[in-house]
Amino acid sequence: MIQGTGSFVGKSIIVAGLCRIFRQDHFKVAPFKAQNMALNSFVTPEGGEMGRAQVVQAEAAGLQPHVDMNPILLKPNTDIGAQVIIQGKVFGNMNAGEYHRFKKKALRAVMESYRRLDRQFQVIVIEGAGSPAEVNLREGDIANMGMAEKVDAPVLLVGDIDKGGVFASLVGTLELLDAEERKRIKGFIINKFRGDPSLLKPGLEFLERKTGIPVLGVIPYLKDLYLPEEDGVILDKMYSRNKQRAVIIAVLYLPHISNFTDFDPLEHEPDVHLRYVQPGQRIGDADVVILPGSKNTIDDFLFLEKEGYAEEILNLYQSGKMVIGICGGFQMLGKAIRDPLGMETSWGEIKGLGLLDVETILMKEKRTYQVKAVALNGFPSAPEEILQGYEIHMGETAPGPDLRPAFKIIARLNQKVEIEDGAVSPDGMVWGTYIHGLFENDRYRRRFIESLKKQKGLSGIGNTENFEYTAFKERVYDGLAAALREALDVERIYRIIGRK
Repeated sequence: MIQGTGSFVGKSIIVAGLCRIFRQDHFKVAPFKAQNMALNSFVTPEGGEMGRAQVVQAEAAGLQPHVDMNPILLKPNTDIGAQVIIQGKVFGNMNAGEYHRFKKKALRAVMESYRRLDRQFQVIVIEGAGSPAEVNLREGDIANMGMAEKVDAPVLLVGDIDKGGVFASLVGTLELLDAEERKRIKGFIINKFRGDPSLLKPGLEFLERKTGIPVLGVIPYLKDLYLPEEDGVILDKMYSRNKQRAVIIAVLYLPHISNFTDFDPLEHEPDVHLRYVQPGQRIGDADVVILPGSKNTIDDFLFLEKEGYAEEILNLYQSGKMVIGICGGFQMLGKAIRDPLGMETSWGEIKGLGLLDVETILMKEKRTYQVKAVALNGFPSAPEEILQGYEIHMGETAPGPDLRPAFKIIARLNQKVEIEDGAVSPDGMVWGTYIHGLFENDRYRRRFIESLKKQKGLSGIGNTENFEYTAFKERVYDGLAAALREALDVERIYRIIGRK
């Protein structure tokens, strides 16, 4: 089990790297995280919803993602509450106190999922959540030491030296554990180190003398190593591509933004400058504005109005810029969003941007499907090209009488269907869809970029033909494994888990 001194110390990436190492060494390996809190999620082939971090880890292990790898997913929808998803299906909404009391029941689902994985795999790499030293959450813990005790897992403790205070964090975490929990920690990993390793040596020697626990490695700051991120903390980065020769795509950073991994493939296209518009920043001179998914569509739209983004989007559209909405963003592009059951807020109904002739009603049942679809109405995709993606939404969106759909879904969960999806404005400059993952389709993404370049008179600049997203991710996983092999005492890790 990989635990950390806190959130965002690199647990998820280290688990992914170890999964790739074990796979390369011919072990059947699977990732596992009992309880994950994230706004970014994924739909499995069976239609279950799970956290994105475990999807990345499953890919690194060479596996199809399965909800047993993340049996409890918490998706925050307010500052004190979250939607609770158990083994891929919505259980209900709970505030923090309610969920804390519910954890004993949640443990049953956690152990069912773990045992199923245990029967199939030789190695399971478990990711902790936050810190094991949260004394107020120790009772009924299912995410850190409580999980390690249940399955008798040795623990490696990760600290982030880039934040500063890594030695205090590691020693302090030990001090707040009881004697039996401290015995579980078999090694330290120091992550995100910059600078001269020789200057760190006295600190490492002190740490080992002080605790009696070995340091298994120091991982450098892997700034050039890309992995899809699960949490919005990463979105403060800006991408500095040559704007003179690029299509500029601006993604609104909503307070409850979700599934922003939709745009990861665009980030690496040589002709694209992708940036996230943080609260307080202006959209500026973008060629495309994207409204992403949201876990609280109504509150996020009210944020757009309050901060002046709604007016700025309308002005950009009037000046000839393209506006796109995905899932919750698609709902915001319509005339109205209604919430008669109070699923998100106490607001019964709000007006949308009115750029598409659609109206949305938020429903109680969440729809989660993997889908296949074809593009309609002159979209940058050949009519016969089958696109793959997934749906996660609780809204029903009804089009006006003359509105054109954007896509036709031809399969849900591998069952043939014919369902119109999304909408396109009469001038083709506004469109929305419920389908996530569209830009992971290489040919579709390339045609989309080429159509934008053509509008700017930049056709032929750059070369997008060579970028294939799946192959790119495979290279990243191999690169991560290579970096961890160089930084960590992998042989000692094998001894810790009782494998050769």
